[in-house]
Amino acid sequence: MNSRKGYILKAAEESLRRLDIETIDLYQIHWPDPETPIDEPAEALEELIRAGKVRYPGVSNYSVEQMERWRMKARLQSLQPLYNLFQRDAERELLPYCLKNDIGVVAYSPLAKGLLGGKLSLQTKFDPDDSRSSEPLFQGGTFRRNLEIVERLRGVAQLHGRTMAQLAVAWVLAHPAVTAAPVGAKRPSQIEDAAGASDWAMSRETLCEIEAIVTGPV
Repeated sequence: MNSRKGYILKAAEESLRRLDIETIDLYQIHWPDPETPIDEPAEALEELIRAGKVRYPGVSNYSVEQMERWRMKARLQSLQPLYNLFQRDAERELLPYCLKNDIGVVAYSPLAKGLLGGKLSLQTKFDPDDSRSSEPLFQGGTFRRNLEIVERLRGVAQLHGRTMAQLAVAWVLAHPAVTAAPVGAKRPSQIEDAAGASDWAMSRETLCEIEAIVTGPV
């Protein structure tokens, strides 16, 4: 989480060397550093851009206030927030702000750590070192309700000849502020599955149906 200017400049140089490239397309500060003023990482990325070593500067997990402070010092062209059908806090302020200010959005965890992939069940057990073993989304009655919602969403996906994962990713991409929704994968088949969401332009009717399932009674 070190966001000191000197550290960022050094880390960027090391990344360029390891990757054997001259320019990094998108360089992001992944978490706000409470020990470092926002001016420092903003100035560091601006310096890297002027030097031709970075094309686009971005941040992840920043608030609107933090992005505003950044933009007082330097350009900002990307935000990476948590966003999926079950975790939608970004809709309140972040996504409208990015849309208004022409800031691209790379939404992470569109499958909610596998919950929206359609492969989990009440019999699924998480190892103690798996973060899901202590996350509210995967606990008790909340987990049961979420699985019931996923089953209903799966029915919508099947009506369109799609998988549950494709529905989850396509829903995220349907938001006008969202630019991309990277998906983690352990097998090539998972990548192929998620990629199938890219050509699904959801209709307003489908989006409303999904909304009713997720927010309504189960």
